[in-house]
Amino acid sequence: MSSSDPVRRLRVLAAGLHAGMYAEEHLALPYDRVWAVAADLQTELPHLVPFLRDFRVRPGDTDRKPALAVGRSGLTEAFEVRLAPGWCLMQSRLVIGGMAAAPEAGGTRFAVLGATRPTALRPAQWLYRRLLGERRGQAFVDRVAERAALR
Repeated sequence: MSSSDPVRRLRVLAAGLHAGMYAEEHLALPYDRVWAVAADLQTELPHLVPFLRDFRVRPGDTDRKPALAVGRSGLTEAFEVRLAPGWCLMQSRLVIGGMAAAPEAGGTRFAVLGATRPTALRPAQWLYRRLLGERRGQAFVDRVAERAALR
């Protein structure tokens, strides 16, 4: 695995952030299908994140784009999205979300992370990781695999 491997970079980022949610798995699906789901933020993210109603990304050709997340409760949060092949990092003032994928023998290695930004929220993040983080991360990976299998 090279240092430019996006999954490895996401794993390192998750460790540095003490991420409340991190999951990584080999999916027996082609990279192109998996990444097509992950990169289609506006269409797919509301299917992947249960509390998200809408995720609006401004069109453009740059790898950094503004976005607006709208929760099921109606709350909104502005994000900066960095999207490149195999790499997606979404940051707001409160949270960081990320996805990474890389071709791997017989399929795709896929990873997802969720973390809080303010250090004052670290205790809540620690509790989330202990109670729900693993289960939520695995559910996210499973939904990506399901949606990619339909493509």
